[in-house]
Amino acid sequence: MSPLPATPARCSIARTLELLGDKWTLLIIRDAFWGHSRFSEFTRSLGVASDVLTARLAMLVDEGILERRAYRQEGSRERLEYVLTEKGKQLHVVIGALGQFGRDHLPRPGSTSPEYTDETTGEAVSLAFVTDDGRRVPASAVHVQRGTPAGESQG
Repeated sequence: MSPLPATPARCSIARTLELLGDKWTLLIIRDAFWGHSRFSEFTRSLGVASDVLTARLAMLVDEGILERRAYRQEGSRERLEYVLTEKGKQLHVVIGALGQFGRDHLPRPGSTSPEYTDETTGEAVSLAFVTDDGRRVPASAVHVQRGTPAGESQG
């Protein structure tokens, strides 16, 4: 019996997980935020097999999350580096939320967690739900419901 054909996910979370729901993909994105851009840097930092890294980098480029840029070190051939696009930079809050969850709920002795600060003041920042007028809403007070499908009015 052949499997049923895959149908595109209607939920935006499911579609995002289809794209990013792999450990290596998220760790590559994390490392890109930490300033890594070269294949060798990702390999050294992550310890990922080169064929897996090659496939994930290609997918992230195809999806517009990373872009390839040529660079050349003196005396070497031209190589490619991988840099976050504007679309990729929007994943900062996702990576931040994963880090915050791990820090709060999965602590390990001797482990590290990213620290986020305001670039201008150095003041610590945290992720939060915020209303349009800037009021912080505790996660326990946030209601979530299924959204209206794209293109349909909320009649």
